[in-house]
Amino acid sequence: MPYTTHTQQAIPSSSRDEQALAQAELDSHLESQAQAIAPTQDPLTSRDRRIIGEIIEVEPESVRTIWIEGGITVWVQLVSGGRLPFDRNWFAKRVAEVKTTLPETPLERNERLSDELEEACAVFGLYHGEIDWLSFSTKLYRDGHLVGFVGCNHQGWYARPRQYGVNRVAGNAKDVIALLGVRTAVAA
Repeated sequence: MPYTTHTQQAIPSSSRDEQALAQAELDSHLESQAQAIAPTQDPLTSRDRRIIGEIIEVEPESVRTIWIEGGITVWVQLVSGGRLPFDRNWFAKRVAEVKTTLPETPLERNERLSDELEEACAVFGLYHGEIDWLSFSTKLYRDGHLVGFVGCNHQGWYARPRQYGVNRVAGNAKDVIALLGVRTAVAA
């Protein structure tokens, strides 16, 4: 019975370079496909990036991500590929300091006010119309009937029963809704 012996031939270096290039292209294509199917959730908010940027004195957009290693070291990964290590306790102290001095952005303000309004509406059994985000104002309804107008400006929360008239001001959304004469919703 005849036996065939196979020998391994050397692959020319140009062929290996082409293979490596093709593999890199395939890896890149697979990664982009995976992102299209299930994009990675960014764990950092724009406020987080602003805080980190303030601490390490870089533009917030240059911060890619952050993680803690061994419970001791905070690592900041930059978009450019660099990484910076910081002591966890020092970094936490600086975050607390910067948070107290960093002004709220208009988006953050609107999100905070919207959450407060949603909670107050739930207490009174109300719902609101579309919010005018520039002036943060809206109409309040109960059972399809207009209850009044509410908003928040530099004076605080305000309400009025009609579109035109004098604003009644209060410190929070719940109190300002009560100024409209609305009583809390009673469970049936």
